[in-house]
This record gives sequence, structure tokens and C-alpha cells, in this order.
Amino acid sequence: MRKNRKQQKNSHQIELFGKERIDKLMDKPAETKTGGTGKEITSGVELLSLLERERALTENIMERIVDYVNLNRACQRVIQNGGSSGVDGMDVKELRQWYNKNHNGLRSALLTEKYEVSPVLKVEIPKESGGKRMLGIPTVKDRLVQQAIHQELSKYYEPYFSESSYGFRPGRSGHQAIEQSVKYIKEGKEWVVDIDLEKFFDKINHDRLMQRLSKRVGDKRLLRLIRAFLRAGMMEGGLEEQRISGTPQGGPLSPLLSNIVLDELDIELEQRGHNFCRYADDCNVYVKSKKAGERVMESIVEFIEKKLKLKVNRSKSGVRHCSEVKFLGYTIMSGGGIRVADKAIERFKDKVRTITQRNRGVKFEQVIKELSTIIVGWTNYFRLANTWKKNIIEMDGWIRRKLRCYRLKQCGRKYSIVKFLRGLGCEESKSWNVVMYSQGWWNMSRKVAVGHAMNIKWFTQIGLQSLAGRMNV
Repeated sequence: MRKNRKQQKNSHQIELFGKERIDKLMDKPAETKTGGTGKEITSGVELLSLLERERALTENIMERIVDYVNLNRACQRVIQNGGSSGVDGMDVKELRQWYNKNHNGLRSALLTEKYEVSPVLKVEIPKESGGKRMLGIPTVKDRLVQQAIHQELSKYYEPYFSESSYGFRPGRSGHQAIEQSVKYIKEGKEWVVDIDLEKFFDKINHDRLMQRLSKRVGDKRLLRLIRAFLRAGMMEGGLEEQRISGTPQGGPLSPLLSNIVLDELDIELEQRGHNFCRYADDCNVYVKSKKAGERVMESIVEFIEKKLKLKVNRSKSGVRHCSEVKFLGYTIMSGGGIRVADKAIERFKDKVRTITQRNRGVKFEQVIKELSTIIVGWTNYFRLANTWKKNIIEMDGWIRRKLRCYRLKQCGRKYSIVKFLRGLGCEESKSWNVVMYSQGWWNMSRKVAVGHAMNIKWFTQIGLQSLAGRMNV
């Protein structure tokens, strides 16, 4: 009987950590981790007892969450992150003054479980892939509390998250996920099991999440507070809608909770020996053949839907060759070449079209400034691209033509256009030919004389950033 209970307990612990992670520590005792406890773990036996130790150490975690140093750091982080007001209308800029006056009351309310969680403000924003994404914006006070919880609770989870998990984690990024994916593809694993979770943040099962948290967190006050945040109503148009599932994006705690939920998927993939990269709810598994991918897809979908109680979007998921997969805005080709995915290029072009709309009535200098800002951000993110560079050069030329068109229309009358072109060194006869023999602004913008007058050097002088220049094409 005692043996059966011990086996059952060990089974639960292995389920939480994953056999591969335990074996790795048992095989390599020199590689140590702390698990947030401050004590080194050097053997599988110690790891198997980690849960009991952590539950004991987290019995009073609320005292550490409301520690002045932790709350001050959380307050500063919320202010730095900015964002919209919640249902109470308090602005982020007002948080510091509120906190300075009320931090003692806040600490007392949290410790005595008298803190009242406010409803979240429902906001819908367009998704890059189409449709809308629902955000739940907590009040700035709730964001402060969530951030304080995140800072302390992550110490107990972060050290044991999978090496193949890259989203919402300190020291990890989407670029690292892409670089690891390239390594798998160079090894011949060119078929990708592309898993798309349907409305993941809205579908998280509260009971499963709380059960998982309770196995490592001993402080019942914290568990009840987290459940209160999970069940906070959604406010829209003055009406509050109750929630029974999901952790809407918008709060500082949601990223950590999502990784805790999907760590079960990571453990399952590790124990099956799969090579994969996961960034939040975007997960790719790399295999050597389409047939192998189809087997993996079938079994993983069953695990996700039956065990994790989540829904796989079958219309977006599938087994595809790597050259047909969009992962974090990139597409990786056979052999490991990296290019910007087609959809990412189209989204960028849509932003350029919006900024350069000829009826905006915005000064040309402002248009240049706005474009340069998105060009800098775009090139910083897509700097890993090392193939299909011709597309980048073509986009640069297209942007300059859009700007020429915008600037010519600003001139308005034919004489004003001629005067503008003459001021840029264009011959008078060629300037008049531009305005007399062109049909429409777009047609006028592609004239050779216009291109010579508003050339690359001119655009550089007025501050336009270059895609090709920034990406060393």
C-alpha cells in the first residue's frame, strides 16, 4: 500500500516536471537549478521532493508579494509599460501618487483577503491574420497587484519551463525560436506540424489551471486571489459579463499563466522525443517526413483537446513543408534560408499605404517621420532574413514612389509642381513635360525626371530610413 502511494506521488511529480527534465538532472548532477528556492538541486531524488519543499516555502508567499521592495518594483514596471485605463478610469500616470498614499492599505487588504478585484475592460483590436482579438484591460491597481504576483511567482516556475519555450520569458525571444527552427531544418527535419490553438487565451480551463497551481503553491490566499482575477467580469458598454474560462490578454499575469498551462504540452512533446519550438500559443514540431508529421499531428491534437481541454483550429493547423509555414512572421526555406513571410510583407505594405494616403492632409515631414519609425521597427525585427532580398529592394522603391506621389499632390497646381521640380535641379522643359503629359498622380510619380529630382540621396537627406540599407541588402 505504502509503495503504491509513493509511486502515485512520484507519478504526479514526474507529470509536473517531465521525465526528460528529471533524467537530465540525474545524468548530469553537476548542472544545478534552484527552482526559486535558493537551494541547489543535484539529484533526481531531490527533484522528486521539490514540490513538497516549494509548497512549504510558498505557504506565506503573499508576505513576499506585498513586500515594499516587490510592490515598488511592480508599480514602476506598470508605469513604464503604460497602457489604457481600466473600468475605473485611473490613468497610469496617476498610479504612483495613488500607491504612495495607499500602499499600506493595499498590503493589508491583500494579506487579509479584503482586496476587491475589479472587472476588466473589454477591448477588441484587429488581428494581423484577420478577425479581432479580445483584450481584457485591468485597472492600473489590479495591474500593479498582478505584476507583483508575477515577479514572485515566476521564481518558482521559470527555472523549470522547457528550453523549447521562447514566449513571454526573460532572456528569450522570437529570434531565438527562429534560429533554433533553422537548426532543426538544417538537420533534415523540413516537415512542420503547425499547431494553431483556437482563441487560446479565451479558452483556458480555470479548474485545470488552478489545480496545477495548487500542486506547487501552498498559500491559499494567493490561489484564491488568482482565481478572483481569472473570474473577474468583462465590462463592455456599462454591462458586466461573467467569465468561466480564459485569461484575457492585457494583464501582467496572463503570460505567466499561459506558459504554466502550455508547459504540460511542452512536457508531453519532450517525453515523446520531439523537436519543437513554442512561442506562447504558436507551436511548431519538426519531423523528417509528411507521414511522420501526420502521426504526430493526430496524437498531439488528441492530447491538447482531451487532456488540456483546449481547442485546436483545424483550418489553420496542418502538416506542411517548412517553405509553406509562417512562424513568427518568418518563413524558413529548405537548407535553412530565412525570409520574411508573405503575410508579414503585406501587413507592412498596408501600414505604408495608410501613412501615405494622399488625402490625409498631413505635412510631408510628418509622413517621413511616421514611415521611418515603422521601417526601423520592422527591420529590427526582421533582421534575421537572409534570402529573397530582392523583395526588400523592390519595397524600398515602392515606398519612394508612394512618397513622390504624395509630395506631388501636395503641390497641387501644375505651376507649383514645375517650381518644386526645378528647385530640385530638374530642367524646366522636363518639368513641364511631367505635368503636361501625365494622367494622374501615380502615373506622374513614375516619370524619369521625377525619379531623378526626388532620388535616393534626396530621401536620405530629408530623413527617410531605407529598408535595404538597414538590412544590409
